[in-house]
Amino acid sequence: MKTTELFDLSKTIAKPLLEKSEYPWQILKDIKSFVISLGETLDKSLFDEVSPQVWVAKSAKVYPTAHIAAPCIIDEDAEIRHCAFIRGGVIVGKNCVVGNSTEMKNAIIFDNVQIPHFNYVGDSVLGFKSHLGAGAVTSNVKSDKTPVTVLKDGKRIETGLKKFGAMVGDFTEVGCNSVLCPGTVIGKNCTVYPLSRVRGFLKENSIFKSQENIVPKI
Repeated sequence: MKTTELFDLSKTIAKPLLEKSEYPWQILKDIKSFVISLGETLDKSLFDEVSPQVWVAKSAKVYPTAHIAAPCIIDEDAEIRHCAFIRGGVIVGKNCVVGNSTEMKNAIIFDNVQIPHFNYVGDSVLGFKSHLGAGAVTSNVKSDKTPVTVLKDGKRIETGLKKFGAMVGDFTEVGCNSVLCPGTVIGKNCTVYPLSRVRGFLKENSIFKSQENIVPKI
């Protein structure tokens, strides 16, 4: 579940931030400041600062009904669709789709990610070519508001974070109306069935049918 085990760091403009972390959730507290520092260095021939600390690639498409709060970077050829709500501290990668009524905050989505319909992505990282089906969300705060832990092999890894959604590895598909509980970590190339409730760690190349029925991809 180390950062380089989940993600190909060459597939995001946020590589300089992520490569400093052993575990990907360690960067959550630093996303906003990183977005600001990176945004100030972006090539002005490729990016416009459309409002203070909001940088949008000239090749990106942003619908007029979308709301983008600072700080934020929208990378090249991304599409921000109708009524998307980006609350700040966000990097949207190249060729991504942030769709209808999707909400994001304090999150990084790698290149070619699709979160196209009624999704919530908060305090999370979504890897290259990952996809959230319609209505799939990351839950980022525990009901008792205590710090989030990551469950792996029956052991709890303390993160010290009260807000931590999910780390979703490259090429992973999350089915419609699924909930990724706080502290969920999903490896590369996994499939999560629709209507799932996922907790803890899911190793790469797995199919999640239910918490009690996880099988390897063949």
